[in-house]
Amino acid sequence: MLFNSFQFAIFFPVLIGLYYFIPHRHRWLLLLISSYFFYSFAKIEYIFLLMGSTLVNYTLGLLMSGTPKKRRKPYMWAGVFLNIGTLFLFKYFNFFSRSTTSVFAALNIHQDVPMFELLLPVGISFYTFQSLGYILDVYNGKVPAERRLNIFALFTAFFPPLLSGPINRARDLMPQFKQPHPFDYQNVTQGLRLILWGLVKKMVIADHLAVYVNRVYNHAGDYQGIALIIATLFYTVQIYCDFSGYTDMARGSAQVLGYDLMENFRHPYFSKSLHEFWQRWHISLSTWFRDYVYIPLGGNQVTKWRWRYNIFITFLVSGLWHGANWTFVVWGALHGFILILENATRHFQRRLADRLFPGKASMLNQGIQVAITMCMVSFAWIFFRANSVSDAFSIIRKMCLIGIEGFGLKQAGIDIVGIPQFIFLLFMIVLLFGVEMWERRGWVQEQVENLPLTARWAIYTVACWSVLISGIFGVKQEFIYFQF
Repeated sequence: MLFNSFQFAIFFPVLIGLYYFIPHRHRWLLLLISSYFFYSFAKIEYIFLLMGSTLVNYTLGLLMSGTPKKRRKPYMWAGVFLNIGTLFLFKYFNFFSRSTTSVFAALNIHQDVPMFELLLPVGISFYTFQSLGYILDVYNGKVPAERRLNIFALFTAFFPPLLSGPINRARDLMPQFKQPHPFDYQNVTQGLRLILWGLVKKMVIADHLAVYVNRVYNHAGDYQGIALIIATLFYTVQIYCDFSGYTDMARGSAQVLGYDLMENFRHPYFSKSLHEFWQRWHISLSTWFRDYVYIPLGGNQVTKWRWRYNIFITFLVSGLWHGANWTFVVWGALHGFILILENATRHFQRRLADRLFPGKASMLNQGIQVAITMCMVSFAWIFFRANSVSDAFSIIRKMCLIGIEGFGLKQAGIDIVGIPQFIFLLFMIVLLFGVEMWERRGWVQEQVENLPLTARWAIYTVACWSVLISGIFGVKQEFIYFQF
């Protein structure tokens, strides 16, 4: 079931009514049944995979409970093997089979590598990592093993973050299922506003940008530099609105029910460095890789070269997590390389900035840093969005030749969406960043609450009608992160 679907518009109000009507001691059952029902809309057979993952990780957690750390190691490795093995089978087996076949073909070796026709279960990367994080935390003694199967099942299957995150930690989310959550008007209204803003991001901004982006990137050979640059910048906004929109809807849905999910985005495109970007972008995933990959490799408590190796490997694995395609691997490697280069030159950057722009807090200095970071991130998104690595390099080559074909409306590909729609997209992008700037200076929901009633409801009405019109007449796009 999708947050931006008619089914959810019926499902969620009914759930809210039942949730606050029944006693606290029975709510876990309602939430668990509702979560499995929610997931069944993706493909009902995959509920059994989710249940199997729940039972295996619950059992392994119990087996590690109360035993010395040395004796927990076999159970920990069993958890790592089973979780990563399941993810590998469904998501990566065919990718590695095709890659192996290509290597054999290049070596003139005729070898048939087996392939499996398996559909990728929606959300498997998210709930697998969440469960694996629990296993590793129990092994390291950071959380006690959960003895109540119903609570652990809810932790694994809770519907708001189930399909696309955020990836929650057991120590943060699991205790909340044991606490009573009485009806709180402020929680409910703030949650509903967050859902509405997420719907605007997804349906009004991201889905409309996708029309232009998909046309250009899926037919990259038909377009020249200026259209490809516009499509890349549009994709930079699209992927943010698409995924942060889902996160807003997930966090808002949970908040209405009284639960607090991990923050996943914190105005990432206002970052002044790539390091800062990764502190603000997909926070639940970046901190997961930090805690369970980067730090176990040694983090920064090693030699300088080993530290750089740790960064590069972490981002390489992060790229592969995003998808079974070499484009994602290159994207991860590119981020790792730029981060290493950024760190190696940070003293030179500071001296240059101090000389060119005296006063580290100067607006011009910060603005240039934000612009440079935005350009680096957008450049890397080319590999993330391109259909193949060769397509990505072809797009970059054409971007470098910008100016040869001119700068007219035809060269910009405005005919893809038409001039009025193109102007509308630009307006929505400006509106998005305007709200983001407003939000950075103070929690925007609190400021909206202080507006006069008529002004507040005017904003809500415009937002609701925009979502409704986009849902009826717009081109509905799948959430980008459903492929992960």
